[in-house]
Amino acid sequence: MAIIVDNDTRLVVQGLTGSEGRFHGLRNRAYGTDVVAGVTPGKAGQDVEGIPVFNTVADAVEQAGANTSLIFVPARFAADAIYEAVDAGIETVICITEHVPVHQMLKAYTYFRGRGTTMIGPNCPGVLSPGKANVGIIPAEIFTEGAVGLVSRSGTLTYQIGHELTQLALGNSTIVGIGGDPVVGSSFIDVIAKFQDDPQTELIVMVGEIGGDEEEKAAAYISEHVTKPVLSYIAGFSAPPGKTMGHAGAIISGASGTAQGKKEALEARGIQVGTTPTEVAQLVADRMK
Repeated sequence: MAIIVDNDTRLVVQGLTGSEGRFHGLRNRAYGTDVVAGVTPGKAGQDVEGIPVFNTVADAVEQAGANTSLIFVPARFAADAIYEAVDAGIETVICITEHVPVHQMLKAYTYFRGRGTTMIGPNCPGVLSPGKANVGIIPAEIFTEGAVGLVSRSGTLTYQIGHELTQLALGNSTIVGIGGDPVVGSSFIDVIAKFQDDPQTELIVMVGEIGGDEEEKAAAYISEHVTKPVLSYIAGFSAPPGKTMGHAGAIISGASGTAQGKKEALEARGIQVGTTPTEVAQLVADRMK
């Protein structure tokens, strides 16, 4: 199977006529994703290499049967794009856009969570189910289909660990980049729960980083609700206190949110933590033997 995106995904790209939306929308289609529509207000009737463009997401749902949205619009419009997709009945919304104001995402979070929409992002690389669908900017060519579920706050580390697994002849059921902002649509717990219920996923890898306490919350959840093996990697062991390391959500406050603290919390719950991406991949290989 897989989670979030699969062979049944019918994708509308909000912002398809922009340079980034066009580039990645066409790459997603080339991978095999069923990209059925684009949305750019005022450009209905146009197309992007055969993909029809509509004025609204509602039109894309009604006329093209879209059920998943990929958002590539400027940050100041991203929250409105999320609302529009949710109101149109889109089941899964994946927002790549960076720099979405936190106060706007807080309001949007309450809105879409109350309607049962699966939301990934913002400031994320998207979701890839190898051999089925790629929705976002993940370089699908370095991943292969398999039984390892991978969820990460970091796009780059997702790519590295996925490539390491491929080199060890291991593949992934689904790769999910949840995003590095302080407020994102889906947490580690949300995604891990989906992996727990997914028959294709046999082992889960969680890639965290400094800042916040999402990894600690996930550790507690895993110990009580997850029967599949879980391994982890935490980026930022050398990060000095008070420094933002790449993501808005990756900031240490005093002793809270440190890599060492997260490692200890995970290991206390029986979750192995690798010190490098290469070591994590090898730990996975050892478990999958």
